Amino acid sequence: MTEQAFVAALKGLSHRYWGTHPFHHRMHAGELTEHELRVWAANRWYYQRMLPQKDAAIISNCPLPEIRRQWLDRIVYHDGRAEGEGGAERWLRLCAAVGLDREEVLDERHVAPGVRFAVDTYVTFARTKPWAEAVASGLTEMFSGHLMRRRVGDMLARYAWIRSEDLAYFTNRIDAVSGEGEETLAIVVAHCVTREQQEAAVAALSFKCDVLWSMLTAIEHAAAKE
Repeated sequence: MTEQAFVAALKGLSHRYWGTHPFHHRMHAGELTEHELRVWAANRWYYQRMLPQKDAAIISNCPLPEIRRQWLDRIVYHDGRAEGEGGAERWLRLCAAVGLDREEVLDERHVAPGVRFAVDTYVTFARTKPWAEAVASGLTEMFSGHLMRRRVGDMLARYAWIRSEDLAYFTNRIDAVSGEGEETLAIVVAHCVTREQQEAAVAALSFKCDVLWSMLTAIEHAAAKE
């Protein structure tokens, strides 16, 4: 594919992103109960916790020091440079805001089997696939910035007990994810140059969309059962 056609094929998967999931539609409309928000936050925690391991797997498979140095920032972003810092810690603050105790989030008692399976499958993908495919799977970043911005506004407007500081994970991530999306796309375009590599990259991004959609469906079902 030409570079233009390749990029178009990747961006053409935007309709598969989990922003179109019915659970997210209900969240933005203010229709979720406090219980549903707690189930969502507790299960999303497992995804947030595993992201640094996914990124470390990419680094471990990548022979290029310039890519490893660039990708390392993602691990630091989520884990922080010290205890009490980073994106994972900001997610725990959101969990507290929706009524979850820190202990019950950290021991993962609320994590649905379907969520655990989807996230673990994603990490395994990053560990076992060529590094450029694993990088391509993260191109959901291209679709997430506008959704995060909308989520902040809608949650503040429709869930009165949530404050702006409780949404620090999203407000801190909006600008970061936009830049990361551009960087990730540049890496994928530069290193997926054959037709086979390009098709594998598109398939990787499609797979990641399936992972996210499966997670949200499992969360929806778990919230309905409890």
